[in-house]
Amino acid sequence: MNRITLEPGKRGGKPCIRGLRITVYDVLTMLSEGASSQEILEDFPELELADILAVLSFAADREHRIHILAVQ
Repeated sequence: MNRITLEPGKRGGKPCIRGLRITVYDVLTMLSEGASSQEILEDFPELELADILAVLSFAADREHRIHILAVQ
């Protein structure tokens, strides 16, 4: 998870990848539209496969936390 960063003022404070201006949402959107990890890496050469996996892990963790809060 240390690949996901939050910086006030950068991309509106949204979670970004390694301090870059690429947000978790950007990558999740590309994946949901059918882009493969390889296509994303070609479009954003500054990213690594570990970054995409970190995005998925971040989203899964966030979903899990929301579910726990809703149940409580």
